[in-house]
Order: sequence, then structure tokens, then C-alpha cells
Amino acid sequence: MPRSSAHTLVIVESPAKARTIEKYLGKGYTVESSIGHIRDLPKSASDIPEKYKGKAWARLGLDVENDFQPLYVVAPEKRAHVAKLRKLAQDADEIILATDDDREGESIAWHLFQELKPKVPVRRMVFHEITKEAIQAAIAAPRQIDTNLVEAQEARRALDRLYGYEVSPVLWKKVAPKLSAGRVQSVATRMLVQRERERMRFVSATWWDLLVTARTADGQSFPARLTDVAGQKLALGRDFDPLTGRLKDGVAARLLTEAEARALADRLAGQPLSVTSAEEKPFTQRPYPPFITSTLQQEGSRKLGFAATRTMRAAQRLYEQGYITYMRTDSTNLSEEAVKAARSQVAQMYGATYLSPQPRVYTKKAKNAQEAHEAIRPAGSSFRTPDSLKTELSGDEWRLYDLIWKRTVACQMADARGRGLRVRLGGKARGGEEVALSASGRTIDFPGFLRAYVEGSDDPSAALEDRETPLPPLSEGQRVTADSAKPEGHETQPPARFTEASLVQSLEAAGIGRPSTYASILGTIQDRGYATKKGQALIPSWTAFATSALLEHHFGTLVDYDFTAKMEEDLDEIAGGRESRVPYLRRFYLGDHGQGMALKPTIERQMGEIDARGIATIRVPKLEGSGVEVRVGRFGPYMERGEQKANLPEDLAPDELTAEKAEEILARPSGDRPLGTDPDTGLPVVARAGRYGPYVTLGDTNPPTRSASLFPGDDLGTLSLERALQLLTLPRLVGSSEGEEVWAFNGKYGPYLKRGNDSRSLATHEQLFTVTLPEAEALFLQPRFRARAAAAGPLRTFEFPGRAAIVLKDGRFGPYLTDGERNATLRKGETPENLTAERALEILEERGKEPKKKPGKATATRKATPKTGTSKTTAKAGAKKPAASKTAAKQPAAKKPAAKAAPAKATFTWADLQPHLGVLSDPERRLVTATRGEGRKVEDVAPELGLDVKKAKGMALQASKKLNQAARGE
Repeated sequence: MPRSSAHTLVIVESPAKARTIEKYLGKGYTVESSIGHIRDLPKSASDIPEKYKGKAWARLGLDVENDFQPLYVVAPEKRAHVAKLRKLAQDADEIILATDDDREGESIAWHLFQELKPKVPVRRMVFHEITKEAIQAAIAAPRQIDTNLVEAQEARRALDRLYGYEVSPVLWKKVAPKLSAGRVQSVATRMLVQRERERMRFVSATWWDLLVTARTADGQSFPARLTDVAGQKLALGRDFDPLTGRLKDGVAARLLTEAEARALADRLAGQPLSVTSAEEKPFTQRPYPPFITSTLQQEGSRKLGFAATRTMRAAQRLYEQGYITYMRTDSTNLSEEAVKAARSQVAQMYGATYLSPQPRVYTKKAKNAQEAHEAIRPAGSSFRTPDSLKTELSGDEWRLYDLIWKRTVACQMADARGRGLRVRLGGKARGGEEVALSASGRTIDFPGFLRAYVEGSDDPSAALEDRETPLPPLSEGQRVTADSAKPEGHETQPPARFTEASLVQSLEAAGIGRPSTYASILGTIQDRGYATKKGQALIPSWTAFATSALLEHHFGTLVDYDFTAKMEEDLDEIAGGRESRVPYLRRFYLGDHGQGMALKPTIERQMGEIDARGIATIRVPKLEGSGVEVRVGRFGPYMERGEQKANLPEDLAPDELTAEKAEEILARPSGDRPLGTDPDTGLPVVARAGRYGPYVTLGDTNPPTRSASLFPGDDLGTLSLERALQLLTLPRLVGSSEGEEVWAFNGKYGPYLKRGNDSRSLATHEQLFTVTLPEAEALFLQPRFRARAAAAGPLRTFEFPGRAAIVLKDGRFGPYLTDGERNATLRKGETPENLTAERALEILEERGKEPKKKPGKATATRKATPKTGTSKTTAKAGAKKPAASKTAAKQPAAKKPAAKAAPAKATFTWADLQPHLGVLSDPERRLVTATRGEGRKVEDVAPELGLDVKKAKGMALQASKKLNQAARGE
């Protein structure tokens, strides 16, 4: 039956955005989301279509010899959704692509057009805020897809793929497996490493001065600091060389010792002083510009304590719900209606005196600003106040909206005005030394915009008080008294480590990266193990030192700040149609005509010249002369001196490694401590310190005959032979029950019993030696998770206004946080004891994931979906019902190919697999025998085989495949 009216399909990126826009469009519109990108370059070999698998370039996803033609594939998890979009597109009379107005959004729109292959008109719609007026205006003025923006984004994607896929393998071969390199990521890591190197070279210096409390004749007191003694200036922090801790050459300053400072303080207290100069200067401070992406992330960190990812997640939700304008922008420009809205609220809430005389216009001075975009501000032609949204927004969203609202309103307020007073004092101490002191004060006469917003402060009123340091009225020649003098010692400080906020600021200042990339880059360098957070500081790992050294020494251009910034400019040239994608990629990757980076030839030329050991050896200034070297091995960082080796603690920051600390670590038990001989076998028993904890071994072969981990209460340094032999009896056969052997195991997550495929936890480790068969059978009669459930109460609970409480629980894989919808496991260095409510919320926002649904529940959900989606059509003619039934009947047939593969997934018992152990290598055989035959954990066996746990797990998987293939006769 033909439709009576036209039907338009509008496609956006996210479901939340779709729901908001759908409210503003009338009948005849269907708003659906693409759920982000629908296709990309292949992520793994399994993603490569069959017809391309034999192509040499398929792994790269770019046909280099054919103008870098990309191979785009729809991700497996997106195929069903793309099919849904394709069906909706077939039923539409018109399609509007309403993805974000930036390069990435333009690229998503282009990919949708390419993949859906619509046969109806397609138009592009853009907007910077999701309000009824903005959506209606945008839909009335569509445009075509901007191919220049698409080209720029495709060039960026190709550039990142070429960089990552070519440089990362160099790191795998020369530093450690599973590392990654990236165009912006590697530069950001280098910034962290360079700052840490400065801290490692830094030598602290100490100096002393006096803080004098002076009092006027009418009793008003003020602080003044000693600056000169006997006509000679006192040394200040800037006078010291950070590499030596001594005064810089040519600095003629006096360095007071503590004893001299204390003696001088006694001689100065109570002495008369006179004002030798008093200079007052007026000052004016202008408001800060409205937020762009980078400054929002910086202030989110400083004022709210948010990580960049947390700030952007909250901003994304605010934008999608129509509360703020688009949050990925590098323009400080405000529309005329935004300026009017801000000025109206200033006049209404603060009064006309607080309004700037003329509307303020802000232009972005940083490189490559896109002035067509707008700054981040409250949406609409009139701004809703934060107080009016307290019942609508959750904690994070409300706090971020409050920040954005204050900054936007403040940018149209009057300047802050005040006076600064600088005073010089002179006098004599008892004993005759002439002294000079200085004092400074600041008085705010009119706060102007500071009444609404003070950068870096949550409370503008309190911050105003902090900014005022008034002095009493003082004039030249006036007499005062040194009421008291307090000696104060000072130490020079190393350069501060980067925080997320300051790193974003530095990247932006250097023109590196884009607003949309900063949050993901910060997440990547932490997820890849290049940096960890300690409070707000980002601390680079030893691995980061090794990777940065390799790139600096052999591929310096790739991590050069100016070169990386130039790449951003080149991409802007492509976006503007002034440069072409293919010639640029040729120069970067191949070095066409001797121009450009020539990445591939450079890697081929440099690979043979890289000294892996030299790169992995990290220079630590404080260890020079000690004979101790720090290296990054394939299984982590360690120290070495002669035959001595010791792993570096994971929580030790590079600048904290001193010669004393190194000696302490090397003096710890190395683990290679012979305890004696086993009387039954005559084999040696050795106590060892492994990377994954202390353990004992029987035998001197590699791998040893037997091994066992120490219990939590055991001490490696005092472990006796008797105790070691007792530990080596594990796992212990308790007996047989119901035709199955019952074993007692010391596992990664504690002591437990195992019978066939069933297991039960034991209360203490010592029960492993004492539990009897009747006790074990009694445990197996209990529900499997009964004991766990009884002990699974929350470790801590964090309450937050406007959102569900966050609970800290002890799970199977360690402590984790949950709010009932998302879970996040604590990382190394994050302990339940030092966790704050703010950090708990930040962790859940940063890396919280929905728990995986059980297959049964997921199936039920999928079956229910068509019912809700077709509820409006159930009353239609019954002719459609057989079709639906027919479709349903075909579904089992569609799954038949999968059913044919079932025999390949058939499982075999250990007895079935044992005859085929000959197909395995010796390490594989030992690993499988320990895990499958003895029921031990891979984590416990890996150290005994000298393997990294991840590598051991991969080996176990491959060995299992080999055994199963052999058992099937393949």
C-alpha cells in the first residue's frame, strides 16, 4: 500500500542524540543512530575479507601501490545494525546524515553513504547545539558531504595506521612485546619522559631567610621577607643550578646557613625599621575566554578533579541532551545570540555595573583554529542557570554544566580592577648589620568577572579572599618595628610532573593533536603502561623511557614536536582542498622524489642499526659510579650489577631510584637461596624470588621437577627446609569421592579443593595440609558460591548526590567498583585503603564497563526486541503474519553452517589428550601437564618456566589447539 506522505530518515551517531533530536522533528521523520563508526580498517586478520587474505597489503588495510586505497570492513558487532540501517534507508524517501560537524563526523556521514548505497536523495545536516530552533534551522538548510573534510580525515586515519603498524613492530622486536607507537601518543609519552629525566638529573639545594612580622605605630601588622644582609642580596631558588645544587656561576648572592639565620633572627627581633620606598600600581584583569575542548579538560582537572575522559564523557551527555553546544571545538568564538544571552544574565544576576561596556569578542590565537565553530557554552538563545537544572542533571553533568555556565557568563563581565603595593624596608640588626626587607600586597577594588569565575577555583568568593593580600597604608620614611623574626629554610624543587591538564595544555601549545584526540591519547598512554597516575601526576614507566630512547635515537623526526605539529598543519591543508591526500601519504610513507618522512625506507635502513641492549639500558644519573644498571627486559624493568639482579618495584617512580634505594633492593633476598636436599629424591630445594612472588623449587633443572608458591605468612628470608618440603607436597591428593579424585590446590585466588570440574574454596591456606576427605565432601555438598556470597559484602560504599552509590567489592579477580550498571577493576597502585570517593567516581567514569550478559539472557533480549519494534503494526492485516512466521522458520537453517563446525569444538578429557603430548614442544608439554594434568593455574606455572604470564597463556592456548587437532586426527 503506497504511503500518503514523504518519509525522511535522519541518522546521527548516538542513541541519546537520536532521542533528543526526535523530540524536535514532527511526523514523517525517523531518527536512528549509527552508534559511532560503522566501518574501519581491519583490526585483525579475522576481519579481512576472504578475497583479500592473500594480498600482501591486506594486513595494513591500505593498498600502498594503488594510491593507498583503503580496505574498509564493517565490524562483526556492527553488521546487524548496518543491516537495520540499510532496511530503514530502503523504506525512506530521503536520507539526512546529521553526524557531528567536524572531520570525524563528516567521515562517518561519508561511510554511511558508501555502505548503505541509498537510491534516494541524501543530504548533510549540521548544527552546533541540539535545541528545537537549531535543529529546525539546520534541517531547513542542508548541504552536501564535504569531500575535502572526508579526505583530511581519511588521510589522518591512513597516517595513524601507517605509523602504528610500521613502528609498533620495531618496539616489539627491540624493547618488549605488545607495545604500541602512535603519531600523538609517542610524542606525549616523550614529553612525560623528558620531564622525568629533568627530575632525575635534579639536585636539590637549601637556603635560609627570615620572615619578619612588622608592626606599624597604630598596631597594624604585616609580613615582610628578608632580602639583603650587609648590602649583599640573599640567594633565592632561581640562583641555584638544578644540575649541581650549587649557586650558578656569576651569581654574587649570600647563602645563609641555618645557624646564621637563627642568630640573625634573634638580633633583628624588636629592632626599628623604616619604609625606604612604597610603590602603588593599579592593575586590570580581563575575563578568560569561553571554553574550548582543551581548556575545558584543563579546568575540569583543576577545579573538579576530573580525568580528561571523565570530563569529555560528561560533556558528551550534556551535548546529546541539548544542554550545551558541541564539545569538540578549538574556537573561542561566540555567536551573537550567545553573547546576548550571557550579557542578559550578567545584568540580571550581578547588575549593570558588572557588565562589560561593550560585547567581548574572542578570537583563538592557537594554530589551526576553526572559527566557523563555536566555543563550548550553554545551549539556546537564553541560558538555563545551574540551580534550575539540579533536579535534571546527575552529579558529574551538573558540576560540568555549572563550570561551563560560569565561564560563559564571566566572559561578558567587566574587568577586575585593583591596586598592587610593593614596599621596601631597611634597618639594622643588633650587632650592626644592615638589612633590607620587602613586602607586597594586592587589593581588589572591583571584582568584576571574578565575582562569577576564578580560574582553578571552585568557590569564586573564597578565591577572591585568597587573591587579596592587603597591606596597611605605608609611605616612604614611615617607621615600623620588627615585631618578630622567624628563620625559614627552603629547598629548590624539581620541575613538576605533568598532570592530564598540563599535558593537554603543552600539546595544544605545541600544535600537536586535536581537541577530539586528547582524552583518548591520555587514556592510551596509561592503558599501554607508558604512564601511571599518582594523585594527579602522570609518572612515566621505565618502558616509556626505553621506547622514547629508541624513537629519539633512530626515528627522531617521528617524535619531533615541530614535525608532529607540521603534520597537523598538512592535514588542515588537505581539509582546505589545498593539498591532496595521496601525494602527501606517498611522501610520508615512501619518500617520493626524496621528499617527506620516507617512513618505510627509514625503518628498513635503521632496523639493523638498533642496539636492543643499549636502548633497553636506561641512564640513571643518581646511580652513576655505583656499577648498577637499569634495564627494561621482555618481562619488565630490573637492575643489574655483575651477577646480581633484582626486579624494580612497580610503584617506584624513576626519579625515586637513588644509589641507596638500589642497594636496598639488591640486598633483598634474590630467591636463589639453597635450603638443603630433599631426603626422598636427593634433589636440591631452592627458595626463589620470582616476578610474580616468592616460591620454592625441587631440582636444579629448568623447569624444575616441582615448584610451589609460598603462603602469605611465609617469609622468603627465613623459610626452612621443612616448610619448603611441606609446600612442595601441594597439590595434595585428599582422596576419591563419587568416582573422582579430590585435590587440594594453592591457587592464585586462594586455597581450594577440586573434584572433577567442581571446586570449593577453603578458609585458610593451612587447611590444604589438614583437610580430610569427609570435610571435603561436606564442602562439596554446599552450594558452590555459598561461602563466597557470605563474604561478598561491600568493602566500602561511596555516596553521591544525584547518582547511584558506588560500591567497592572484592571479586574473583581482585577489588572492583560497581554502581549496579558498570564495573571497573582497580589497577596496580590503587588499593581499597587509599581510595577516595572522588577517585572511585573517576575510575568508574574512565573505564567502567557493563558486565557481560549471560548467553541465555542476551538471547531472550534479542527475541523480545522485534515485538517492541513492531508493536504499531500488530493490528495490521494478517497477511504479514505468515511472512514473519516464515522468516522465523528460516532462522535455524541460517545457523546450519555453524552447526557443521561443532565437531571441531568437541572437548576431550585429559586421558584422551595425554597420548598426543608428543606433538608439543618441551615447554608446551610441561605447561600443559601442569595446568591440565595437575590442575594448576597458568599464573603459578609461568614463573617456573621463565615465562611472562601473558606469553604462557598464549602458549597454553596454542598447545591446547595442537592437542585437540591431534586427538581429532587432523
